[in-house]
Amino acid sequence: MSNFRVDLTNCDIEPIHIPGQIQSHGFLIVIDVDLVIRYYSDNLTDYITNTTFDLLGKPLPDFESLLGSNYQPNFISQLVISGRGSENFERTNPTPIDIAGSSYYLILSASNGYTLLEFEIANSNFDLDVQSMMGKSIAKILSYRNVQQLLDNAAMQVRQIIGYDRIMIYRFAEDGHGEVVAEEKNSDLNSWLGLHYPASDIPKQALELYKLNLTRLIADVHSVPSKISTSANNSDPLDLTYSQLRAVSPIHIQYLKNMGVASSFSISLKYKDELWGLIACHHYSPRFIDYKSREYAKLIGQILSSALEFRQDEDDQRTENIFKLNLEKLARQLMHGDNTESSLTEKEVTILSVIEASGAILVYNNKIYKLGITPGDEQLGDLMKWIKHTVAEPLYYSENLSAIYPESTAYKEIASGIMVSVISRKLGDYMVWFRPEEITTINWSGKPEKHVGLNANGLLQISPRHSFEVWSETKSGLSARWTLAEMSAVIRLKEEINYATNLKAGTARQMNERLKEAYEELESFSYTISHDLKNPIASIKSYAQLLIRDQSILERGQQMLQRIADRADQMNLMINAVLDYSRIGRSSMVSRPVNAGVLIADIVKDLELIYDVSKFKITVGETPELHGDPIMMLQVFSNLIGNAVKYSQYSAPAIVHIEGKKSDDRIIYSVSDNGLGIALNDLSKIFELFNRMENVRDIEGSGVGLAIVKRIVEKHNGKIWAESELEKGSTFFVSLN
Repeated sequence: MSNFRVDLTNCDIEPIHIPGQIQSHGFLIVIDVDLVIRYYSDNLTDYITNTTFDLLGKPLPDFESLLGSNYQPNFISQLVISGRGSENFERTNPTPIDIAGSSYYLILSASNGYTLLEFEIANSNFDLDVQSMMGKSIAKILSYRNVQQLLDNAAMQVRQIIGYDRIMIYRFAEDGHGEVVAEEKNSDLNSWLGLHYPASDIPKQALELYKLNLTRLIADVHSVPSKISTSANNSDPLDLTYSQLRAVSPIHIQYLKNMGVASSFSISLKYKDELWGLIACHHYSPRFIDYKSREYAKLIGQILSSALEFRQDEDDQRTENIFKLNLEKLARQLMHGDNTESSLTEKEVTILSVIEASGAILVYNNKIYKLGITPGDEQLGDLMKWIKHTVAEPLYYSENLSAIYPESTAYKEIASGIMVSVISRKLGDYMVWFRPEEITTINWSGKPEKHVGLNANGLLQISPRHSFEVWSETKSGLSARWTLAEMSAVIRLKEEINYATNLKAGTARQMNERLKEAYEELESFSYTISHDLKNPIASIKSYAQLLIRDQSILERGQQMLQRIADRADQMNLMINAVLDYSRIGRSSMVSRPVNAGVLIADIVKDLELIYDVSKFKITVGETPELHGDPIMMLQVFSNLIGNAVKYSQYSAPAIVHIEGKKSDDRIIYSVSDNGLGIALNDLSKIFELFNRMENVRDIEGSGVGLAIVKRIVEKHNGKIWAESELEKGSTFFVSLN
């Protein structure tokens, strides 16, 4: 089927999902939407000896007639039709089939408009009562709270179920390489626990397949795969992504042979829909596991994935709660303290308490305040010059400072890791955290490099590794990685500093009066300019629309006129947004009790008229009463809930949750979604006028809505902030008295 040749230039793009052949422990038939056979494996005659004619182009019932009289007519056809009527074929898989006195499992799967019918031998190479073992295995796996014990026990349970010589739990690092983090094996085998394997051992396209098809069996690396036949006029390669029998890349087969492995089986482990690792199983003689046993093993993997996710989230939440508790204390210190410097560096909690770091400095009002273990004064002076010259983003971090700032090599044991938060670039105010160097020794299973040799034609070709002898590598100059929770804590701390600073500045009456006068003049100017622009914009659109009706204007001209009209609409939208923004500052505020539950319910009903509600799940938790201007509160929640729905509309499903909680003397409302999310470095910019993030350019908006919300909230002496992660969604918080 495929003429693809793996060489030095295309190793990472080998199309392993369309190998054009299957493994030999079963046979394959592929039908189209009309139940007509379009592909089948050449080894079909090995299993059904009375097949004497070409099945291509024949209806599926013609094949069914070869199975004998044990089945009702069109039994398989009805099975396919039934499975197509549901979301997938899970309810029908596997179906026991008897062919010439031998037991098979029929496994159905979809492939780009086709249906794969895989007939696989139903007997394993071993006899275990797998079903009776499952309950005990699952209970044992879930009984451990410690992650390492969880992994160790899972490896043990999988080995008991499938009986392979070696079971490894293999975890992927962020750079793609893997480490054996748990192992169960025969006593005569050397341990591979703790060994690292280079990312090149598993190419990118294989990783993608592991995410889609959660188990992968190679029953015998020495068996000869069977090619797939199709009609001469059908040149489309058959996608075997979800196939159980899919043949294996020749490079991977050779890789296993080089390791002395005769059979392998893998189970994918996922964390939040991403590939966390694999349960990799090796056997040193051919070993076939039937479909049901593989499904039981897959269930173990899914349960382990869920347990790992729960344990990891539990650990993350525990750490995050500590950060948040310290942040709340710092916020109170900032509000009640005499000055910002002492509130952040001299009280019960300091900036060193909000993330895991060995040292920190606060650069404020041209002074440096040191906490914990930091570089010396002269070194800090030079470092701050570099930061002011180099760091352009509001939040900057690195785990390898000496690689980008070589002068720091002299104190890498103190500051190999650095995180910088810019409080005010103009005033030169910064917070900086340090982490020490962590010298690590990695034991690789062979050197982590690709091996290149000459093929029969004298061309360079990637070849799998032959040597798996342990090779040690020592890495220095690196610190532990900064986490998303720590980055979020630093962003929130900066917001608390700005909020406290602005609030205290508001008490400076004399300065406030001067600013108020200038502010009112600017408000009046922006309002007048915006208002006066509406008439000429309306005229431009009207003239453009009149010209569009002129049939003598060529199509190209018509298109340009339509673009003028569209741009006029866009400018009008922005002018209205500016007017709304100016109006907030000019409007007087009437504070009264606001029934937030009724207000939110009305907003949700309106949104259900605009969007396809079948694709959304909007939930509302507690809705404590608010005090504020009802019209302004409506603007705040309409904007936040509307944004949550708008920017999560492409998620499947889109989930939006709104709730309020009482905290001390304040009420904090949150609006969360699972939409596009916001990059950490953009979080500090989202409340600026006309500032729209790159990932939402294709979604209509003026870039003013959040600026209006912030202005309203601050007019109510409240706070607004956001927590977000790209592709994971956002949560906006509003804190009001």
